[in-house]
Amino acid sequence: MTQAPTAPVQSDNPLLNVGFRIPFDQIRPEHAEPAVDTLLAQTQERLDTLARAGERDYADFMADLDTLTEQLDTVRVIVGHLDSVVTSPEWQAAKRAILPKVTEFYTNLSLHPGLWTALKGFAGTEAGRGLDPVRARHLKLTIDEFRRQGADLPEDQKARLLEVNTRLAQITNDFSKNVLDATAAFELYVPTERLAGVPERVQEATRLDAEKHGQQGHRLTLHLPTLEPVLTYADDRELRRELWLAQNSVGSQEGRDNRPLVGEILRLRREQARLLGFRDFADYVLQDRMAGGGERALTFERDMEARVRPFYERENAELEAFYREQAGADAPALEAWDVGYWAEKQRQAKYAFDEEALRPYFAMDSVLSGLFEICRRVFGITVTEAQAPGWHPEVRYYDIRDEAGTHLASFYTDWFPRDTKRAGAWMNAFLTGGPREDGVEPHLGLMCGNMTAPSGDTPALLSVREVETVFHEFGHLLHHAMSNVEVRSLSGTRVAWDFVELPSQIMENWVLERGALDLFARHWQTGERLPDELFEKLVAARNYRAANATMRQLSFGTVDLELHVEFDADAPGADPVTFARDIMARFYPYALPEDYARIAQFGHLFSSPVGYGAGYYSYKWAEVLDADAFSRFAQEGIFNRETGRAYVESILSRGNSKDAAELYRDFMGRDPDAEALLRRSGLVEA
Repeated sequence: MTQAPTAPVQSDNPLLNVGFRIPFDQIRPEHAEPAVDTLLAQTQERLDTLARAGERDYADFMADLDTLTEQLDTVRVIVGHLDSVVTSPEWQAAKRAILPKVTEFYTNLSLHPGLWTALKGFAGTEAGRGLDPVRARHLKLTIDEFRRQGADLPEDQKARLLEVNTRLAQITNDFSKNVLDATAAFELYVPTERLAGVPERVQEATRLDAEKHGQQGHRLTLHLPTLEPVLTYADDRELRRELWLAQNSVGSQEGRDNRPLVGEILRLRREQARLLGFRDFADYVLQDRMAGGGERALTFERDMEARVRPFYERENAELEAFYREQAGADAPALEAWDVGYWAEKQRQAKYAFDEEALRPYFAMDSVLSGLFEICRRVFGITVTEAQAPGWHPEVRYYDIRDEAGTHLASFYTDWFPRDTKRAGAWMNAFLTGGPREDGVEPHLGLMCGNMTAPSGDTPALLSVREVETVFHEFGHLLHHAMSNVEVRSLSGTRVAWDFVELPSQIMENWVLERGALDLFARHWQTGERLPDELFEKLVAARNYRAANATMRQLSFGTVDLELHVEFDADAPGADPVTFARDIMARFYPYALPEDYARIAQFGHLFSSPVGYGAGYYSYKWAEVLDADAFSRFAQEGIFNRETGRAYVESILSRGNSKDAAELYRDFMGRDPDAEALLRRSGLVEA
């Protein structure tokens, strides 16, 4: 029988009383370090007990190992989460205080000689050889991971690995903090006349923001719901330039300069990989992913680049011709801060379509209710709002139940920007449930974003890209919520990282389906459905500058891989920022400034010890999977319940209980069709 994890200890510290309803209204920064210290001591005691020699079976060894760090993991996620959404000097200090302790524990866990001996011993027993496929996979992957973490290293190399891992945890946290602080620190107050061309809703929101800060005019920040509309619509070229340069200086400013950290992170990652017997960090990271290694991932990126480049060059020539026609032959060359502005004007001229016209039909609450209805029809789940303590007044909480009424999961949402919140959108897991001897325990997760916020009496009206982001993050949440795997470490999103984006990206496909849009795309004032004329323009413009969008993604994936495969941080004069700039220049239709240092704010790569480092290609890799997998829904019906059931049974519910390529074949009956993405994006010759 599978032993349940240790129940929370009753304590005055709310982080030591975390049950399914997390007491976010009570948790303070000063609780973090004492809670982690207590849990580290308790977990170490359980670890030492597990590592003792003796007869054992799966239930009293592997199952206990599976849940060994469950409480500690939950507290780590909570502390990191709060530092991301309500950050303060106190939360930053709390996170920094626990990082070295936690890193040391997890490194020592994988290097524990008694546990490693016990693992190998159990694998050689009759019980270890006779496991069912899922538990056998758990044992194999656990042994593989121990080897990947250095269990077979001599003692001096184990000690050095601990030093490397601890330093990586510290400086990647510093990297993230610098980006967050620099983004939050920027504000620019401008008079109304400088916002000519910018949508009225943005002007009103920025005016109210300035008023809230006791200032006249409009408060501009580097949060995307403000930044993107100004770069796209502002007629004031100098304002666009100022904001673009400010955004691209994040990570490069005095006191918050990440450029030296990039080189150190790359050096440490390469040393880590070589200590563990790998040529480079990419081969280390990708060994257990679908790509298998850095060279195969780079080949994928370069093949995509070669196939897309002719379309990319054609798009840029068309934009240049349009610009010259509108601005005159003597107009200055297009710069980085001009391309979005003129591309939007070209889109409007070409399709008589302005994406801003869609926003009144995409009120956040309607988008969510439509998303939940789509999932009810396709996946057989019901999502209802419920109540639980949150970390901010804007936080909302929901329950997910299946057709039999079983409580599968609950989740929090936190959708709008704040100066105390990191940029981007993400999903995370607080608690992993799943099948138990006495039934099913629910999962607990969250979705966060930085979407266009409500303003005055106007609700949150989203862009179509923001709608896609909501659907994307809910796809991740579904992968967690619908997991039906008994082994915690094989549950939910704990899959190969080049597979993890399939469940998120496939959800975006419903956003451009008429039948799906009719469930939620209603004018927030009149209730009118999205007019056919607007829908047809949306579809026609769907692949506008698709090659440029693809090349932008390929630039990130390529620079990531080349930094981790080909760049030698120890070579004399090696400068990763210049190296990265020269690579990214191939993928941009304008000249990059000499001091361009986008890599110094690239949190996906450098804000955690691994993160998406050497794995950013996963987004494009998974786009191939999602474009191909959605073709089955397109053929059998976008609301086809049987197709949805097959998708849940083959992929969403299975976690990492089976190899990702096999799961894909279970759903599609074949391997992925790499042409599917190019066809969907219109990047194949007619």
